Amino acid sequence: MRTTIGYTLESIGYVVGAQGLVSFASQTFFGTEWGWLHKVVTLPPTAYLGIVGAGLALVTLGVRTRGTPQHRA
Repeated sequence: MRTTIGYTLESIGYVVGAQGLVSFASQTFFGTEWGWLHKVVTLPPTAYLGIVGAGLALVTLGVRTRGTPQHRA
């Protein structure tokens, strides 16, 4: 079960981090809105960097939760 939770957290982390990065880049460099995150919440560009950090934290937590497989005897 821990393996499934680790992969799930990691997958969610990748999506959240990518959306934060896309939103930051689109607002900062192009002045437009890309991705779906801006449809949920309107934030300044620097706040999207925090969302990237949250995504990275979820990826890290997922990898650590996954850990090594448990062998059953």
